[in-house]
Order: sequence, then structure tokens, then C-alpha cells
Amino acid sequence: MRLTIADPALVLLVGPSGAGKSTFAHAHFRQTEIVSSDELRARVSDDAHDQDASPDAFRILTLLLNARLRRRLLTVVDATNLRASNRRRLQSLAARYGIPVVAVAFDLSEQEFLANNRRRPDRRVEEPVVVDQARRMEEAMVQLPAEGYSQLYVLRRPPAFGEIEVDRSPG
Repeated sequence: MRLTIADPALVLLVGPSGAGKSTFAHAHFRQTEIVSSDELRARVSDDAHDQDASPDAFRILTLLLNARLRRRLLTVVDATNLRASNRRRLQSLAARYGIPVVAVAFDLSEQEFLANNRRRPDRRVEEPVVVDQARRMEEAMVQLPAEGYSQLYVLRRPPAFGEIEVDRSPG
């Protein structure tokens, strides 16, 4: 599968914990291009699981996005991005700088999300949380096509990242 992404663009990875978003991001983008909510939570609290750190982490995420998009740099948001209101906020931010927004949705089964989460060597999310996120992913899959992305890519099986090629096109 080939994904063609304008450069610059804001790339939103959309999917529950265990979807493979971080693995995908690290396989196809430079470290400096990836803004991860988990990593920011860990930076502000020493614990990527600490949901109480989320408000601070997302304030920092917004600051980083503003700085990168103002400089017209390709930026990947590695977060669940399951709420339409959050996706709209990120789209508005990109629009402020005239940057297109690309969504990459990880539309796997709930069982695949759970199995991937169990296999994580470092950071597992509680199963009821993953189940809730899988339900929200179903809602997101209904909403995403109407949200006005410059491109929407849907990965419907566990991604074999070697089979996915990301091409950058001048934006």
C-alpha cells in the first residue's frame, strides 16, 4: 500500500491503544516529526500512563504543533485522536497555517487491538480502556470520511509496515 503525503502536512494517527500507531510512526517518519502524547505525559510526570498529566501533555503538544506548523514542517500526531472534537481542533490549528491534514486510521478488530496491547513489551493499557477505545474507533470510522481531510488512509488489517510505503510530495 502506498500513502502519498504532502510535505508539509499534519498527519493524524487515529486508533486505540495497541493499534500500531507508534510503530507505524517510527517506521515511516523521522523522530523529530513525531509528537507523541504518551512521550509528553512521560516527560511531565515520569509516567506515560499518568492520565492526570494529560492536560499538561496536550498543552505542550499544542505548543509543539504551532511551532512546527508555523515553520511548515511535516508533523505527525501520535495519539489516539478518537474524539471528533479533538480532531477538529487539530484541523483548525493546521488551517491557521494553510497546512493540509492527513488522517491515517487503524481500523482493526477489537480482538486485534487487545492482542497487540497484550504483546507490548513496555506499556500495556488496561483491557477495559482498550475495549472502550475500540468502540470509539467504530464511531470515528463513521465520522472520518466527512471531516474534510486532504487524504484519509484506512489500514484494515494489522499493518505489515514493510508493505506500506509513505511517499512525500511537495505541498
